[in-house]
Amino acid sequence: MRTSITSKFQTTIPKAIRQAMNLSVKDAIEWKIENGKIVITPLKKNFLRFRNSVKTGTGDIRRDIELARNLRSKRHQ
Repeated sequence: MRTSITSKFQTTIPKAIRQAMNLSVKDAIEWKIENGKIVITPLKKNFLRFRNSVKTGTGDIRRDIELARNLRSKRHQ
């Protein structure tokens, strides 16, 4: 696959590469030079694999603040 470099030194990642590497808008990639070749590696946000693994509810902010204050006061005794 071949792409061109624009006057702003930008290039387009071919669709087949984007699909094969599961790249999307705002993903980050890392550029390296290894043995005279350019190596581009996608940087995946590993924390996203935990998405929806913790269930949350509406909660009670006043109760949570009170619990936090109690815990903090016990640590300082």
